[in-house]
Amino acid sequence: MSLLNFSSLDFDQIKDTLKNYLKTYSNFTDYDFEGSNLSTILDVLAYNTYITSYNANMVSNEVFIDSATLRENVVSLARNIGYVPRSKKSSRATINFFADLSNIENPPTTVTLKKGPVAASGGNFNNQSYVFGITEDITVGVIDEVALFDQIEVYEGTVVNQQFEVDISNSNQRFLLTNSGIDLDTLVVKVKPTENSTISLKYTRQDNLFDEKMGSAINGNSKIYFIQEVEDERYELIFGDGIFGQKLQNGNVIEVSYIRTTGPAGDGIVDFLFSGRLEYTKGITTFPVTSGISLISSELPSSGGEEIESVESVRKYAPQIYATQNRALTANDFEILIPNKIYPEAESISVYGGEDLVPPQYGKVFISIKPRNGDFIPNTIKENIKRDLRKYSVAGIIPEILDLKYLFVEAESKVYYNPSLASNANALASKIQDNITKYADSSELNRYGARFKYSQFLRLIDQSHSAVTSNITTINIRRDLRLALNQFAEYAIDFGNEFYVKSMNGYNIKSSAFRVIDINEDVYLTDVPNPDKKTGVINLISLATPESTTPIIRRSGVGLVNYEKGRVTLNPINIISGKTKDSQQILEISACPLSNDVIGLQDLYLQLDKTSVEMVVDQISSGSSPSGSNYTVSSSYSAGNIVR
Repeated sequence: MSLLNFSSLDFDQIKDTLKNYLKTYSNFTDYDFEGSNLSTILDVLAYNTYITSYNANMVSNEVFIDSATLRENVVSLARNIGYVPRSKKSSRATINFFADLSNIENPPTTVTLKKGPVAASGGNFNNQSYVFGITEDITVGVIDEVALFDQIEVYEGTVVNQQFEVDISNSNQRFLLTNSGIDLDTLVVKVKPTENSTISLKYTRQDNLFDEKMGSAINGNSKIYFIQEVEDERYELIFGDGIFGQKLQNGNVIEVSYIRTTGPAGDGIVDFLFSGRLEYTKGITTFPVTSGISLISSELPSSGGEEIESVESVRKYAPQIYATQNRALTANDFEILIPNKIYPEAESISVYGGEDLVPPQYGKVFISIKPRNGDFIPNTIKENIKRDLRKYSVAGIIPEILDLKYLFVEAESKVYYNPSLASNANALASKIQDNITKYADSSELNRYGARFKYSQFLRLIDQSHSAVTSNITTINIRRDLRLALNQFAEYAIDFGNEFYVKSMNGYNIKSSAFRVIDINEDVYLTDVPNPDKKTGVINLISLATPESTTPIIRRSGVGLVNYEKGRVTLNPINIISGKTKDSQQILEISACPLSNDVIGLQDLYLQLDKTSVEMVVDQISSGSSPSGSNYTVSSSYSAGNIVR
């Protein structure tokens, strides 16, 4: 018998392999006739082989985390290295309201906001009604007959209560939370000695055996529990064994409360209506508060909602989290731990040590975070991140959370085209702009450490349409400086890319218009290079008219520019107005980079902005001027205007 290759998984290839095998036997003659009985038997054999091979292949794939596709299998494999996927996150809001108790005779000293629903979305947000609640009672004191509930954090979703009774005779007893869509951050676990007990003890969630969240090492008396994801995106509670964590006793009652949420669907709500319960106690009697409750105010819209961690994310981060060993020692450790353990809303993170700065700042690590929604992280959340990092970082290392800094790339393109292949230049320009927009929104940019690839950008334009023959594209880089108005302030702006000195006459650095004290007209920043072309000085100039090409120097030496390091610094200057952008006063500063490949280094978040496309008829390709005598030449350098 001849040896055959049985490595194929395709049905037709398997059947062909069986036919080739039968060719070695002269007793079989009708196997190659599709209408024969033997051919039907071959179909059955090939199909059975195909199914068996497919199942074997799937089983092989599902035992490795990098190839598994079923969520239960990926989660199970991640569990083996101590990784718990992030749960769904409730949208959160911070609300304020008060209760006027002056209509109550002998007002109480305290008022309690009961756990459960607190507020509902006002109006009809996204054609849905969303409920926000709390998982534990909140009690406040009464001052001047008013109970003030200030800075109350509420969570979108439904508060669910579950109860389990421990039965040690059942060795297979499991404590499964019955619902999916649970926000584990809202999970509260308490244990009572018996069903009739009035006192319960709160248990603390632990991520591993070595955490010391409770302030002391874990032992047999530690009231802790562990959690793991199981089937259907649900969770199981696991309690101690008497060595690591206190062991539950027969008849103990486990009380669990949590919020089941819709995730990000509840983001963006700012109008709330009170729907909670307020109570006070006199003696042994409890009374409800039904009047005197004010309207709810909220400074910021609800935010922070997240879907449960995806399979792709678990597959990516589980090995990386394991590699960190829950310790933040390197920059990569911080970049992994923050979005997975501390701040899941992070879209992109940049981390670098203070020793990389000039001058160095030893003992500090600088962290810049781009949130998924918005540009900046509130100061309260910054402090929470720094506090949570203390559990992972080395003593003596101080984390600093920096505000987001954008580095914008601006492109101007002269696109040559053959009008015989595209009669409508505007439609062609629109198609090119659409492709540029897709590139601007891609993962190539819009992150720390991203790189604007000049050759790729040119190719994207050339391949937009067959009518495009070539393009001449110039690049500028820009930073937007947030201004401290009506006060003397120093400014330092790093571009992270070396500047190109086009002219020793200056005007390599350009700015938008702004106003300073004692000068009653718009002024601009410009530069004058030193002979070495490595550094230069910054001057203030004005223009007689907006179209003027002859500037007037108003102040000399108001700052410095380092072309090699891509840095602009301004001496103390009192700016009274600038350009309005997103309700903020800013100053746009732009320069020509030495390299057309622009990199977002350290804490710079790279974005493509303000692209322009100008269509130019290619007279040679179109045949209107085959000799090229009337060919229009475009400059390879940016426009020669002296201000932005």
